[in-house]
Amino acid sequence: MSLAKIPVAILAGGLATRLRPITEKIPKSLVPVAGRPFLAHQLEMLHARGVRRAVLCIGFLGEMIQREFGSEAYGIKLDYSFDGEKLLGTGGAIKRALPKLGEEFFILYGDSYLPIPYAPVAEAFHRSGKLGSMTVYRNEGKYDASNVVFHGGEIVVYDKKAKLPEMRHIDYGLSLFKSSVFDAYAADQVFDLAEVMGRLVREKQLAGYEVLERFYEMGSPAGLAELETILKPK
Repeated sequence: MSLAKIPVAILAGGLATRLRPITEKIPKSLVPVAGRPFLAHQLEMLHARGVRRAVLCIGFLGEMIQREFGSEAYGIKLDYSFDGEKLLGTGGAIKRALPKLGEEFFILYGDSYLPIPYAPVAEAFHRSGKLGSMTVYRNEGKYDASNVVFHGGEIVVYDKKAKLPEMRHIDYGLSLFKSSVFDAYAADQVFDLAEVMGRLVREKQLAGYEVLERFYEMGSPAGLAELETILKPK
C-alpha cells in the first residue's frame, strides 16, 4: 500500500540529558551521526519506505531544527508543532499536533532508527480494525528492559514499570493511531504515550505487529556510538 497519505509524527521535543554536553547547545535531532544531523538519516530512511510527510513535535531548541530543514527535506514535506512554554509529555505533544496530522498517523521517537518496511505495519493495522497499533520485537531483555507480553499475535500486557518473567518483547518504537484515541485528553494536558497505549491494551484496542529486525537509537552515548558505525558510509 502507499504510505504517501499517512504522515509520521516525530517526537523530537525532549531535553536529551543523557547526551550532554553535546545537547546543551543543539537539539538531539541535530546531533551529528556519520557526518550528518541524525534527522537527515531518519528522513532519508522514511522516504525510502514510502513516507512523504512528517510533523516534527519539537520543544527545546526546536527552532534550530526548523531553520536547518525547512518545509521539505529528503523528499518529505515537513511541518512543525511546538510544545510551547510547558513540556507536554509525549502524549500531550501528539495531542497538540493533531490538527496537522489528520485522521491516522505513525508515531516515531526522535532518537530511533527503525529500518523495517512500514507498509506492512499499516496494512496489518487496517485489517485489525483497532484504534492503535504497536510494533514489538522479541528482545529477551537484550537491548533494553522488555516491557510487553505478546501472545498469539496479541498484546496482553504493556507496562514499563512491571518486570514480569513472561515479558519477552519490547515496544519497538513505531506505533500507528487513529486520531480519535486522543479525544479523551484535554488540550495542554500533560500525559505520556505509554498511558495511551496501556489504556488501549485494557480496552483491547491496541493491535500488535511483531518485527524481526532489531531497533537502533542515538539517545544514549552507547547507542550513538553504535549507530555511528552502522550509518558510516561504506
